Amino acid sequence: MSSAPRTPLMPLDEALSTLLQQITPSNGSELVATFDADGRVLAEDVVSSLQVPAFDNSSMDGYAVRCADLLPGAELSVTQRIPAGHQGQPLQAGQVARIFTGAPVPQGADAIVMQEQAELVADGDIPRVRFTHRPQVGEWIRQSGEDIRQGQTALRRGQKLGPAELGLAASLGLAQLRVVPRPRVALFSTGDELVMPGDVAPQDMPAGAIYNSNRFFLRALLHRLGCEVSDLGIVPDRRDATLAALKTAADHHDLILTSGGVSVGEEDHVKPAVQALGALALWQIAMKPGKPFAYGHVRRETQNGTAHFVGLPGNPVSSYMTFLLLVRPLILKLQGVENLVPECLQLPAHFELPKADKRREFLRARRNDQGGLDLFPNQSSGVLTSVVWGDGVIDNPSGKTIARGDVVNFWPFAGWLS
Repeated sequence: MSSAPRTPLMPLDEALSTLLQQITPSNGSELVATFDADGRVLAEDVVSSLQVPAFDNSSMDGYAVRCADLLPGAELSVTQRIPAGHQGQPLQAGQVARIFTGAPVPQGADAIVMQEQAELVADGDIPRVRFTHRPQVGEWIRQSGEDIRQGQTALRRGQKLGPAELGLAASLGLAQLRVVPRPRVALFSTGDELVMPGDVAPQDMPAGAIYNSNRFFLRALLHRLGCEVSDLGIVPDRRDATLAALKTAADHHDLILTSGGVSVGEEDHVKPAVQALGALALWQIAMKPGKPFAYGHVRRETQNGTAHFVGLPGNPVSSYMTFLLLVRPLILKLQGVENLVPECLQLPAHFELPKADKRREFLRARRNDQGGLDLFPNQSSGVLTSVVWGDGVIDNPSGKTIARGDVVNFWPFAGWLS
């Protein structure tokens, strides 16, 4: 037995910091239709060339009035009707205008009275109304520029675009947006034991074979981050096959992502293959699940530069969690996203964890109807059911037990997957 000292485990925060120092955000950009920009990342600031709203307008159906005219018992003439999309005439003393939501406020008017607060006292060619409410100046008027001022930066470079951001861009008249190109990721799995669902029926599975679940959730996670994914399938446990896959992937991709095959066993060919084509660092991270992790780069043969390489552990929950905690921020930084950390909640534990672990644990849990957290009973790194059952993980520091009622840090999966 070897007496060589073991390499100390690397704290997760140190591993993430070291990883992100290797990443340079893309300086490229492309123009896409605003309709098609959901999930993309802005490559430049969006500065408004106009006011939003562009003009003072009514936020209610009602009457545009001059507050000075609304004396007790006053009956005022309705001299015009202003629907949305139409410009009214200046309002004179003693006059009001029937107005509808979104319509421009006529010159001279300084408030809107809701239609429910008006009484029609005379109908005819020029109706007359009396009001049951005396408004304050500016009431129910949306001021020009109260949303966005001309020259204001409405959306910032590095911002990930969602439905609200697309609506805001459209309100500025932008039919196209300049965004960061999608990261190009090559994905493959290693292991002769892996079988694809549909290739072999469950009853016909050979001894020692397992279905390749990692390939499915990793591909889905990459797509959610806006990546272009090249699925290279399952690479056989052979050095020549591994070298060929890495060469193909490096020439056309920004990142090569693998699961399994990064340990030091005789059948683990990823490590020597990456080292032959570039460089590789094997990290043992002080986290549970997900201790083994590999980062490096592979030289491109047909163009300058290198592709990033990340090797994830083979156990499904370990692979899932290391992706969320390490690969996700890597990919976001490639796109220039500045906000890499989702919201963490503080919630009470409705369970007990009497045994502390030496590593920082990410315990699969879910919120209950009482506002606390329940713990999945089996926290094994091979039990993918825990991720399906849970709606997040408890971030439990090393060496810490949990008593019922303790307030713990909880990361909802929704924040990582949005």
